[in-house]
Amino acid sequence: MAYRRLLLPLTGTAAGEAALATALIAARAWGAHVHCLHVRVDARDVAPLAGEGLSGAMIEEMMAATERESGERADRVRALFEKFTQGLGGVTLADNPDTAAKTEGPTLSFESIAGREEDVVAQQSRLYDMAVVPHPEAGEDVSSSDALHAILFDSGRPVLIAPRVAPVDIGNRVCVAWNGTAESAAAVAAALPWLHKASAVQILCSDEYQRRGPKAEGIQAYLRWHSIQAEIVPFKPQTREVGAGLLGAARDFGADLLTMGAYSHSRLRQLILGGVTRHVLENAEIPVMMCR
Repeated sequence: MAYRRLLLPLTGTAAGEAALATALIAARAWGAHVHCLHVRVDARDVAPLAGEGLSGAMIEEMMAATERESGERADRVRALFEKFTQGLGGVTLADNPDTAAKTEGPTLSFESIAGREEDVVAQQSRLYDMAVVPHPEAGEDVSSSDALHAILFDSGRPVLIAPRVAPVDIGNRVCVAWNGTAESAAAVAAALPWLHKASAVQILCSDEYQRRGPKAEGIQAYLRWHSIQAEIVPFKPQTREVGAGLLGAARDFGADLLTMGAYSHSRLRQLILGGVTRHVLENAEIPVMMCR
C-alpha cells in the first residue's frame, strides 16, 4: 500500500510554502506525485449581483477588478511554486499528473484554473490518494477554510493538514486518535500505509473523547491483524479541553503524525461550541491526517 497521487491546493497564503515542503516530504517517502492546484476566482461569478440593483456598468467594473485581482494572486502563487522548486534535488517537474506517472521518484506539477475553489478542489481530490492543505493561518477562523472543509465533507478522501512550520519528517512516530466512531475508523484505514512504515505507533484514547463504538482494545487488535503493533495510551483533557489533552499526549510521544476522524459531532455544533477537531486544526504543530 502506498500514496501515489497527492493534491495540494495552493491559495497564496503565508502557510503555502510549509504545505509545499510537507507534501514533498510525503512524496519522497512514497515516490509519489504532488499536483499543486491553484483555483482562480471566476469573474463571471459576480454576474448574479446584477439582481441586487447594480447597473451593468458597475457589474462590468466589478468583473474587471475581480479578474485583475485573481490574475495577480495566481501570479503570486505561481512565483511561490517556482521559488520553492528552484534547486530541488531528486525531484522531477512534470507538465501534468499523467506524464508524471511515467517518471521514477517524486514529481511535482502546477496548474492554475478558474472556478469555485471549494467545488473544484473537492471534485479533483477524488482522483488522488490524499490531499495536503496549508495550515489555517494564525488568527484565521478555520470555519472559513473552504478548501479544507470541501475535501473533508465532499471528496471521500483523507486530508493531511500541514503544520505552520514544515516538519523534518512524517510518519516515523504516529499517534492514532481513537474514539470508536466511523470517522476514526476511516482515518485508521486511510493511515495504514503510514502505520506500516512507522517505527512506533500509539493509540490515544480518553473516556471524555470516546463515543458509541468499539474501545481502543478493538482497534489495537485490528492493527495486529495488519502486523502493526500499537500501544494504548489513555490521555487526560487539559483544562477540560479534550483537544489540548490529545495534542499534549502526541507531543509527549514525540509524534510526527497524528491521524484522527473529523467532526464526530456535527460541524455546526463544533463551530458554535468548539470541539476536538476545531482545537486540533487551530493548534496542531505536527501534520494531522483527518478523515470524515
